[in-house]
Amino acid sequence: MTAQEASQERRTRSVPLGKFIPELGSELREKLEKTWSPEQMAEKRRMDGKPFACFKTIYRWLYDGRLTVSETQVLRHKGKRRKPLETRGKFLVGTPICQRPKEVCKRTTFGHWKLDTVVFSRRKSKACAATFIERKTRLYFTVNMADRTAHSMEIAFGVAASQYPKGSYQTATTDHGKEFACYTALENLYDIQVYFADPYSSWQHGSNENANGRLREFFPKEHDFAMVSDEELADAVHRINHRPRKCLGWKSAYKAFMDELWHIA
Repeated sequence: MTAQEASQERRTRSVPLGKFIPELGSELREKLEKTWSPEQMAEKRRMDGKPFACFKTIYRWLYDGRLTVSETQVLRHKGKRRKPLETRGKFLVGTPICQRPKEVCKRTTFGHWKLDTVVFSRRKSKACAATFIERKTRLYFTVNMADRTAHSMEIAFGVAASQYPKGSYQTATTDHGKEFACYTALENLYDIQVYFADPYSSWQHGSNENANGRLREFFPKEHDFAMVSDEELADAVHRINHRPRKCLGWKSAYKAFMDELWHIA
């Protein structure tokens, strides 16, 4: 550490609680550019032994202009939105979620995923993203899809499964979307058990809704997903997975996931 950096560190550590100074503002702006939330920034300072700045104080600094207004664009909108009902026909679903082992629901074991699709502007193209979230570690993974068909989902799952070693996928839970009509092929090809959530049961999709909301920070709902490159999608997912998470004791999802992989390697 240079003398200038050491001097700046001393000034930052000596900041009284709740007081805004340029050095602190620079640190917060850096985290905002990485799409961290005020609560994540506050907890990271606390864990690093720095003076604790309450996340409510950081929000106040954002909205009163001490952190520039443009940075508020990275904050998530908290509004609740109901999923539209399936309108693409029906298929004979497989094992219901009521038969899923209790340890999957309690997030005590690794390798259990929630699958979903994120649709953006329907008027522009049929393109969408297949999304995968591991229940215990909250690792999030996405794959571009040309459309919401069972064939496209089968391909997307193959891409996701190829990223991690055997044992990383034990079960998958989905909704009744027509793209999951390929579930028997997934069970046979990848030796997993697929479970189906109950219809009209939004509380069974909390992990998906939360994670997909994070993706919409980068690609708003009216965005034409056909214009999103694999590199742009990978960058957004990287940022999401490397944020500290309260539910993981302020570890990142990536760190929690890699810790689990050590046990199955």
